Amino acid sequence: MLKVLFPKSFGHYEYSRFGAELELFARWLLAAGYLPGAAAGRHVHRLKCILETTAALQCGRILHEAELDAALAFVPGALRHASTERAYRRFLKAEGRLEETQPQGPVEQLLLRYREYLRDVRGLAPATIGQHLVTIEEFLCLSAGPSQNLSALTSEHVENFIQILSRKVLRQTLQHKVAHLRAFLRFCGDRGETARGLERIDTPRTYRGELPPRALDWEVIEKLLSSVARTDYLGRRDHAILHLMAYYGLRPSEIAALTLDAINWKRRTLRVEQRKTRSTLVLPLADQTLEILDRYLADGRPCGAVTNFLFAKARSPVGALTSWGICDIFTKRARQSGLPLDGVSSYALRHSFAMRLLGRGVGVKVIGDLLGHHSLESTCVYLRIETDMLRTVALPVPGIAAH
Repeated sequence: MLKVLFPKSFGHYEYSRFGAELELFARWLLAAGYLPGAAAGRHVHRLKCILETTAALQCGRILHEAELDAALAFVPGALRHASTERAYRRFLKAEGRLEETQPQGPVEQLLLRYREYLRDVRGLAPATIGQHLVTIEEFLCLSAGPSQNLSALTSEHVENFIQILSRKVLRQTLQHKVAHLRAFLRFCGDRGETARGLERIDTPRTYRGELPPRALDWEVIEKLLSSVARTDYLGRRDHAILHLMAYYGLRPSEIAALTLDAINWKRRTLRVEQRKTRSTLVLPLADQTLEILDRYLADGRPCGAVTNFLFAKARSPVGALTSWGICDIFTKRARQSGLPLDGVSSYALRHSFAMRLLGRGVGVKVIGDLLGHHSLESTCVYLRIETDMLRTVALPVPGIAAH
């Protein structure tokens, strides 16, 4: 593989005393989705410089994280590259040659067991587990203090933490935080780590439709799409993503999951896997959409032969964009457009799609099916804010003369 990355100078790498390690690292980089050439080649070259600089790293054996950290600390700053070090750590973990540092204190061990409980017993996704742990770490930092004595926690600590949170987040977010804290305190109480009953926390009350969906005027959306320059790969990719969100009401997670075979060019349809309803939706594609997708794919993706996902990252390692990445794309393009979109999330495009259908007389049930709503109540929220449309269908009140 070194000959592929360095066709002219591979001898400097292959015949190095670290040649075997560099060869394995190069193979792993390409298998992990790093593009051959500049991306993978830079990482291999940087690792060669790092290994030649420090004698503490002995290749081919199992390393501890603390040992690796200590070895990298002696590498001169000019040779240290965080991206290469992260890639090398991932390589060592994939090879089974990096042992993670075990938690030292009792609280760290408890959090590790709680993480395993959330993953193995409750079956939560890694992102959800991370949200739980962020809340728990905030609570422990504020309530347990430096002593980290969980047995001393009382209901006053819990109430104080919730009061502080209530001044920083919305009640909808506070609901999730309370749920995280309640699950953790129940876990600790069942195992004798804390007093029992601390998990009896009142949930902040919220109301359906309390915060109606925020929709944008369609002219603003068209200006946003027009502001995206389609002169390069990133511009064509981002424009296609925003177009699908605005004209088809797709969630960021649904766009992230789209694959190349989701487009049926012959039937002119798009197959969407709706995550919330666990159903498949087949949407007819307009001529404009087909032209946008065709140009995006025809002009060449830097990772065209590597991944089957429709929208991929532009940087190595190659892979599908995440839903968070798609939200970041909206935020970036909204900021660059110069439009008054501060504080507007990507879901405003989805809400605008629903409002546009509603204004054209499409039934609420059909809109709910397109949006992938579980119940009609979720879709009826849009009725509350389309007051102009409601006025046109209002029945006259008997005995009142029209003015």
